[in-house]
Amino acid sequence: MSVSTRRDGPTGHEPRAVQKALALLEAVARLGPGATAKQIAAQTGTPPATAYRLLNLLVADGYLVRIEDLSGFALGRRTRELAGAAAPEPDHVLAELRDQLRFGIHLASFAGSRIRIVDKDPDHELGGEKVLVSHPHASAIGKLLMADHPELVAAPLRRVTTFTITSPVALAEELRRVSRAAVATEVNECRLGRSAIAVPVRAAGGAVVGALAAIGRTGRLAVDDRELIELLTASARRLRR
Repeated sequence: MSVSTRRDGPTGHEPRAVQKALALLEAVARLGPGATAKQIAAQTGTPPATAYRLLNLLVADGYLVRIEDLSGFALGRRTRELAGAAAPEPDHVLAELRDQLRFGIHLASFAGSRIRIVDKDPDHELGGEKVLVSHPHASAIGKLLMADHPELVAAPLRRVTTFTITSPVALAEELRRVSRAAVATEVNECRLGRSAIAVPVRAAGGAVVGALAAIGRTGRLAVDDRELIELLTASARRLRR
């Protein structure tokens, strides 16, 4: 790894530097796109100053990339090449899926308790994004995150619409269903007139790192459409890294 040859970084006299750099890469892979320097440092037990310095070197060498708003990191091209990643690029998978469907197709990433919409369908506006992110119990994408992390459920649950699940008992049962089926749905819960189906996107090790969602008008998007669910699930597998 070229980080060992830079004058301002680790040298050949610091064999542990390579181990630390690899640990940072593994942490980003586990946490998913958008992982912050603070989260990566905590995950690896690396002093923040050291982690930040190594992260910058990994970005400079192409092993990591900064996401668009510079608030976090994602795996870079050179890391995927090292891993021999055969998965298609996400934009190709999403483009194919969008060509087949009349609904909005959106890709979200999970970093800890945070939801980030990393690829919005350019032909279908995603209204209510702030509500989706801040009140995950009301959305299909959020339910996937909470099913994987039940500790995120905190009362009181805000009633976003008259259809939002606000009972902790009812939500717990809903999240168990989501966990069993590996698919989450919403009907008028996050926004009146809108329905959605979301399936998990997993890292190579199986951890849920995001969601692939179809969002459309209630009455047009049937949340029990098995063909649509299977198509989303197959596409999410192709996004797996």
